[in-house]
Amino acid sequence: MMSRLAAALIVAPSFAAAAEMDLASRIDRVTVYPDGAVITRIGRAELLQGASQIVLRGLPATIDPASIRVEGKGDGSFSIGAVDVRLTPGDAKPLDSVIEAKLKALRDEKEMLDGQAGAIEAKRGTIERFAQTGPDKLGPDGKALPVADWPAIFDAIGTALVKVNAELRTVRGRAAEIESEIAALERARPQTGRPGAPKRDVAIAVEAPAPVAAEFTVSYRVAGANWTPLYEARLATGGAGAKPEISFMRRAELRQRSGEDWTDVAVTLSTTRSAGGTRAPDLAPMQVMFFDPQEIYQARERAMEQARKQATERAAPPAIARAPAPRGFDATQSPEGRVAQPATIAASTIEAGAYQASFQVPGRITVPQDGSSKAVLLSQSKVSPTLSARTTPELEEKAYLEAAFTHEDEAPLLPGEVFLHRDGGYIGKGRIGLVASGDKVELGFGADDKLKVTRAPVRRRENDPTWLGQSRTDLREFRTVVKSLHAQPVKVTVTERVPFSESSAITIETLPQTTPPTEKQVGDKRGVQAWTFDLAPSSEKEIKLAYRIKWPGDRELTYRPQDIAEPRLMR
Repeated sequence: MMSRLAAALIVAPSFAAAAEMDLASRIDRVTVYPDGAVITRIGRAELLQGASQIVLRGLPATIDPASIRVEGKGDGSFSIGAVDVRLTPGDAKPLDSVIEAKLKALRDEKEMLDGQAGAIEAKRGTIERFAQTGPDKLGPDGKALPVADWPAIFDAIGTALVKVNAELRTVRGRAAEIESEIAALERARPQTGRPGAPKRDVAIAVEAPAPVAAEFTVSYRVAGANWTPLYEARLATGGAGAKPEISFMRRAELRQRSGEDWTDVAVTLSTTRSAGGTRAPDLAPMQVMFFDPQEIYQARERAMEQARKQATERAAPPAIARAPAPRGFDATQSPEGRVAQPATIAASTIEAGAYQASFQVPGRITVPQDGSSKAVLLSQSKVSPTLSARTTPELEEKAYLEAAFTHEDEAPLLPGEVFLHRDGGYIGKGRIGLVASGDKVELGFGADDKLKVTRAPVRRRENDPTWLGQSRTDLREFRTVVKSLHAQPVKVTVTERVPFSESSAITIETLPQTTPPTEKQVGDKRGVQAWTFDLAPSSEKEIKLAYRIKWPGDRELTYRPQDIAEPRLMR
């Protein structure tokens, strides 16, 4: 079969009066970004000779019209002209069948009760007319009844009226109850004929010199979809000569509220943010001048006029792009033969480019439009970490086990939560920041109960000024002891901090009794120091920290912790 691609052309006059035919399509593949998705549909149509319009109906109204791309191929030549996007009313919301059935039954019962009430009222009218006829006319041949029979006649009429009124009251009471139930159900059900969410139709103008069996690929972008990275790290600490090992799994959690279900589709996850900026922002020049109210007023007027002009340009409707979509792939592959073997976990195929990475999810999956999450495995690997312990005794007298390893995959690790397990037990949940290939990953795996940490103040001395202008001092000294109960050597890092000041009137001096730190500043955190050492089994290490603060006696000090960037490791 000859197959030719049809490129999008400028609309021709011959398309104006073209006949319409619906394009039955299905979602074939989806590329999901952290802030949206591109959906690709495939549909087939039998094109007639001449001009016609192929209409893809019922797409979500939230699609980006400017992102629509159309591509076609067939067993003969044809051309694609204009691609129009129309906003159409949504289908009427379907009525609740249970409510409708209940309403019908209640209305039928109400109609029956109304008939019964009418019959009872007619019966009561007959009795009342009979009572209006005097006893002097109720005898044979219209003659008067004997006076002795009058009480019996009166009792019969009264009894009949009491009975018929009771029957009428019962019927009317039940009818009133049914009316209340009908009113409640009518308030609860959706209004008949209320349209659902609006839709978009895509009309594709085509022209063929002869009948053609054509296949169309239509892609468009939606904003109501995203994926977030998730990680799982399972640490085996080793022991008895075994080396520690981490089983590291990278997952993705998909969610979508695009307005249509993704049923049995091929999914690709991309790290590109399609809705983000495409270039660095321009930095406008800044002028400094003397204060002049008139000049400032004129500058503001010019800025407001420029802003109004830009807003008008942005409000103009964008032209619909008609560039061909990326080439699709054949989804009708025959299933591979299977043999009895242990189950394996299918991981995604990673394609790492110079600027982004993508993951091809194995097989075809279904993602509903209700926003429920769908987890897929992207990759898994085993790494040999370096184990150590870290403690911050000023905040907590406890040491935590840490594992560090180098990320060697081509695709970077995106920021996300990581579920942590140690020797088969769940430890908790941490967070990984952005980690490029070749960078170090540091994860915390809970408290190390075989390291005992104690911190105590050794000395604190303050002096108050005795005369005006004298300086004040505050001397503080702390002692931290780390004791190991492990049977093997452990690498330990102790972090402490010394206050810092940007005022020349405040001086901070580290005293000689302080144990020299191995790292005088941890990262970009001023005043934070670290001591790293190897601790032998059943041994202990002492760390001393002493400093003195000096400031003018007529001023008071305040201590304010500084904000720090989110760490790569969060406990």
